[in-house]
Order: sequence, then C-alpha cells, then structure tokens
Amino acid sequence: MRHEHILQTVGRTPVVRLSRLAPAGIELFVKLEAFNPMGSVKDRMALAIIEDAEASGRLVPGQTVVEATSGNTGIGLAMVCARKGYPLVIVMAENFSVERRRLMRFLGASVVLTPAGLKGSGMLAKARELAQAHGWFLPSQFDNEANAAAHERTTALEIVQDFHDRPLTHWITGAGTGGTLLGVGRALRRHSPQTRIVVCEPDNAPVLGSGIAAPPPATDGTPSSHPHFRPHLMQGWTTDFVPALVQRAREEGLIDRVQAVPGARALETARELARKEGILAGISGGATVAGALLLASELPPGSRLLAMLPDTGERYLSTPLFSDIDSEMNAEEWAISRSTPRARFDALSPAAPTPAPAPAPLPAVTPWGRDFVERAVIEPARPVVMFALEWCEFCWTIRRLFKRIGVPLHSIDLDAAAWHAEGRGLQIRAALHAHTGQPTIPQVFVGGQWLGGCMDTLAAWREGRLQALLIRNSVPFQAEAIGDPSELLPAWLQPAAPVR
Repeated sequence: MRHEHILQTVGRTPVVRLSRLAPAGIELFVKLEAFNPMGSVKDRMALAIIEDAEASGRLVPGQTVVEATSGNTGIGLAMVCARKGYPLVIVMAENFSVERRRLMRFLGASVVLTPAGLKGSGMLAKARELAQAHGWFLPSQFDNEANAAAHERTTALEIVQDFHDRPLTHWITGAGTGGTLLGVGRALRRHSPQTRIVVCEPDNAPVLGSGIAAPPPATDGTPSSHPHFRPHLMQGWTTDFVPALVQRAREEGLIDRVQAVPGARALETARELARKEGILAGISGGATVAGALLLASELPPGSRLLAMLPDTGERYLSTPLFSDIDSEMNAEEWAISRSTPRARFDALSPAAPTPAPAPAPLPAVTPWGRDFVERAVIEPARPVVMFALEWCEFCWTIRRLFKRIGVPLHSIDLDAAAWHAEGRGLQIRAALHAHTGQPTIPQVFVGGQWLGGCMDTLAAWREGRLQALLIRNSVPFQAEAIGDPSELLPAWLQPAAPVR
C-alpha cells in the first residue's frame, strides 16, 4: 500500500494469538502496537492531539510544542512535529531509558531532563512552566480528551472488528495516561458490553488498587503525588499521580478489575514473549501479558483475552529487561567460536545499567524495625547485606558488583510488595537511618560493619577496604573480576565521550 506521508501509517495494528504462553483452554491474544511507525501505541495519540490543536487554533504554524513524557509519547510527537514542521521540546525524568532520549533527539526534538527524585509530577510541572514562560503549546496528554478520542475511533474499532464473530471476555491494559483505557473502554461498553476491562499496575505502586483518592492538585494545577506511589519498573505505566483521563475512566465505571503485577514477573514474561512467541515487547508489554496470565489462571476454559502490547523491546536496552543479556560472547558462544579456527575475538564487555527511584518519607523508629536491622546486619549465614530498593539503579550497581566478584549478596528490598504490610519497609528504613545516620539507599554491610552507600562501596573496592573486609569474614571472591568499579554505574552517570 502506498502512502503520501508517514502519518498515514499510524494505526491498524495486528492482533496475534499466543499459542505457547496461554494456559490450556484459554484464548490469549495481544495487540502489537509496535507496528505503529515509531514503535508504540502513543503514535495514535500524538497525531490526534496535534491535529486537534491545529483544528481548534490552539497550535499555529511555527509554534513550539512542549510535553512531559517517559519517552513513547515524545517519540510519537517527534515524528508528528518533524513531518508537520513544529519545533518540539520534551521534558523527561533522567531515569528513563537513554534510548528514548536519543531517538527523540534523532527525530529533531530537544530533550530537557529533570531530577529523578521529582518523579512524573516534577517533569509535568517543568513542562507547564516552560509552556507558560515561552508561549509554547502544551498537549497535556494526561487530561486531553483528544487522547481518548483517538483510541475510541481507531484502537477500539479495530478491536471490535477483529473480534466481531467471537467477542472478548476480557481486555487488559495498563493505565498510563488513561487515553487507551478511556477511549477503548467507552467503545467496548457500547459495542461489547460483556467484555470485562482489566487495568494492570505495579504491585509495589498500587495507586488504583489502594482505593485511596489522590491529594488535590497544586495551585498551578500540577497534580500531587499519590501516597501509594513508589518507584517501579514499568516505564510509561503508573505515574505518581492519577491522570485526569484515568480518573474519568474510573468515574464512568469502565474499570472492572485492577490487577497487580510484580516487576520481576513483568521481566520474565517479556523474555518469554521473545523466546517462546517471537514477539519483542517492552517491559510494560511484558507486564500487561503477565497480568493477563495471572487473570487467566482464575478463568474458565473458553475465556478469550486481549492484552495491549504498547511498544517494542528495543527501547529498553539500558533497563533491567536487558541487564542479564551480555553484549559479548558467553562461554557457550566462545566454545562455538573456538570450534573453528577463523575470526575469533578476545574481549568481553560489562552488562548495562538500570533505573533509580526516590526515597519514601520515614516514620518514627519502632522497636520492631530497630531489632530487624540490628539482627540483619550481623546474621552469620549472610555476611554481605544490602538494604535496597527493588529497582533502584544504584542498588543494581551494587548487585552487579557482588555478582561480578562471585559474592552472595543478601538484598533486603524495602519497597518490594512483601514489605508493604503494616508499613514494614518504611519501619526498617527509619531504623536503618537511625542506625547509620544516613537516609539514602542503598546501605551496605559486610560482617556487621557498615560500608555506606553505592559510591562508598565502589570506593571501598577501589581502595582495597572491601577486599580486606571480605577476607576478614572468610568470604571468597574473585579479586581480578573488576578493575574500575565505576563502570558499573548507571549509564546516565557515566562520563560523556570527548568531542572530536
């Protein structure tokens, strides 16, 4: 099919059945939004919002567009703005994957980073500030009805047409901005009212599942952080506030079930999609299918499910999805290489880094928390202990350090779902702060002796103090496995290459 320009290729994405991952008796399908021209579901919304603003006169030729995004919306907007000739400025928290920044810049956009600790509401506040200061157009993807309308007239109708003869029992998606949820949800209620709508969210950030309303917005309209938000793995999913479009979906009764998904399960499912179904999906896609599989385990035979796969896996190379995928040959591959004499290599390179969350507010120290910390750091069977956050990049740096030198590390991940009950994770963190005098995470102990945080531990290895502690506590390690440990730091902390 011939097209006049790239924007005509948005939408009409395929639906594929998962024959190897689905439980017996269950029909599980996925909608591959990576088939959009820029590789994600956000292409639909990006085009719709810009064209809606043009039609209403809110966006005029030559005006700069500015938006806050975790990446996919920015990539979609970069495509649309490149084709239509609008300058684009993207505001993005520093801990989102570096591939997305580079893609947006490659498409001609400028990318302004905000501190990771300010979360999604911080980058949104910055985008609003820039729009007001410079007279730029702000698409406001989180509350723009054109976002939902795009999915109501395209995504939803594609789904209804694909299943007109055998309607879905369940449709599964992540909340995200709420555009897909609200638009498809409205259409499904009209055309397929028997279809149950399931919204997935991270198990350690139950913003919707908590049933607790978000605090009122700031005086400038910027949303306030939800008290149950915690940093999580699924980029583009739950932000730290409840978007207006998600709230509208909730008020219109479009959410039949909220399904919690563990981060580790999301990674595992994304990898299984690749290795068993040949489908390259991102972490959020893996998480949505993981939610669908958790749901399917409770459903009767004959159930028919469709899960949204929002994007492709290639923009997650610097995240935990690929952290165990080496760029160089493993032992098996070396053996294949050496099985014949020609074209052999000798160098290996390190694995890639991961995203970092922000600390939670601390309660008063409790006797239980104090006792837990004091016992954990001197447990003889676990001489190397790290108090961590599950998906913090600095914690993953320490995990890679000890993995590289062959030392078992006991990681107590304070924001993991297992520690939610009675606020036990925060109790431990408060006691840890009192014990060390430092509020930051991670905190590392060897044989009961406190080393400090990430940079302190790397410095201890560089200076030989960590090696001495391991020897003193009879912990074997591979002394030559690491030279400069700073190479294990997150990519966004690595020194920039010199300009030539």
